[in-house]
Amino acid sequence: MEIRERPAAGSLFEAAELLGIPASGIVKTLVVKRSDDTFLFALVPGGRSISWPKLRALVGVNKLRLPEPELALAATGYERGTIVPIGSTTAWPVYADESIVGRRIAMGAGAHGYSLFVEADDLIAAYGATVADISVPEDR
Repeated sequence: MEIRERPAAGSLFEAAELLGIPASGIVKTLVVKRSDDTFLFALVPGGRSISWPKLRALVGVNKLRLPEPELALAATGYERGTIVPIGSTTAWPVYADESIVGRRIAMGAGAHGYSLFVEADDLIAAYGATVADISVPEDR
């Protein structure tokens, strides 16, 4: 695990450029709200977004959504753009897109201007993450 300081970035693509890696090398930790007011983390690489039908089927629910920024902060202790399962105020279940397996990835490090580099397989094992196809290419 390595934490690297970098200039503040306005987007994932800008952060990737600053780090000298492809956008797909940055994994977004997305906080997802369930209808029972609990949450989960979805790990999705840059350039891709959550496939809501796939994630709902995997979790076994009919409704999932991204919460408002204030609710995501309350659920994790982190602001959007810095969220990471490591050190979250609650150990929510983790769902990882299968495309990150076997890769060294960068992700939020809990504060703006920092990136955490970690082996995805170690992160998946540490959190008992469910690995599946949960993403689709982003519209750009």
